[in-house]
Amino acid sequence: MKLVVFGLSISSSWGNGHATLWRGLCAALGRRDHRTVFFERDVPYYALHRDLTELADGELHLYADWRDARQTADRHLADADVAIVTSFCPDGIPAAELVLASRTRLRVFYDLDTPVTLACLRAGEPISYIGPRGLSDFDLVLSYTGGAALSDLRTMLGARRTAPLYGSADLTIHRPMPAAPQYRADLSYLGTYAEDRQGALAELFIEPARRLPGRRFVIGGAQYPQSFPWTKNIFFVRHLPPAEHPAFYCSSRLTLNVTRRVMAEMGYCPSGRLFEAAACGVPILSDRWEGLGGFFEPGSEILVAGGSGDAVDALNLPDGELHRIGRAARERVLAEHTADQRAKDLEAAFEAALSGEPAGPSASDVSSLMEEA
Repeated sequence: MKLVVFGLSISSSWGNGHATLWRGLCAALGRRDHRTVFFERDVPYYALHRDLTELADGELHLYADWRDARQTADRHLADADVAIVTSFCPDGIPAAELVLASRTRLRVFYDLDTPVTLACLRAGEPISYIGPRGLSDFDLVLSYTGGAALSDLRTMLGARRTAPLYGSADLTIHRPMPAAPQYRADLSYLGTYAEDRQGALAELFIEPARRLPGRRFVIGGAQYPQSFPWTKNIFFVRHLPPAEHPAFYCSSRLTLNVTRRVMAEMGYCPSGRLFEAAACGVPILSDRWEGLGGFFEPGSEILVAGGSGDAVDALNLPDGELHRIGRAARERVLAEHTADQRAKDLEAAFEAALSGEPAGPSASDVSSLMEEA
């Protein structure tokens, strides 16, 4: 197939989670003989931190203005099998209009930020990447979030067919490797600063650092304010390109996953970093959210913390136990959460939409049916 994608970014992983996901997915699609053409608006903040300039199995089109991109986009849509518009695409509405007017076999919207989309909708706030007709004109709506989010996309935005497409790990990048001294940590955290993650980060990272002054805590990311409550044993690594993520994770005795509040409240929304760290064989400590057990088994494949005491207890576990959990998490990723598996999931969603097969129930629908039974 030829896929044409209008997205936020694939060229820069700075301050967003879209780029890493798309890189792994495009590479996996390429291994399955598909070709992806990705359109991205060339904005200054991504240009300053660009860590990818071309796609091995496709084309990357950086454009300054939608008017500059439209003719090239039209040409690619003319022989495309699938066209995809994503959430937070800077030109999402005109791109959707172009896609929906095209003769492409399958017109798809992929919401990588479903909890944010739905929260804005409930609050009556504008959504810059979805037009006034919602999602009713697309043949398929993919969601990074499963569970109740799938039915909400249908009832609130008119999506006719929905399917989850979760994050994944690119095994060509995320794998066990020797520790790097500059990233050495008893507990690490990798993520862009977000105000709605700060409460959980304070509880599961900053407070344990205060209680355990002899341990080393390391944060990697971008956009952290000067007012961040640093302690003497918390060290900071400014934005890391994806190629450095495995070394960062593998230098940690334990790494922390913190979910943004709107995503934790909705559930069934695993961070891509969760799969990437697990693919490196690193034991993970995560905040608690509905659906987590569908991706990793708490206690045996992942540690779950409800507060700072749980985080301290996790840090005090013996090395052998932490290594066992890390190995089990990696085995789960290899079996279910690789970029190649997501490429297969994507193909299956496309085939079902093209054949007109009924959409399957969401995880929350299944849960409700089980409760009724």
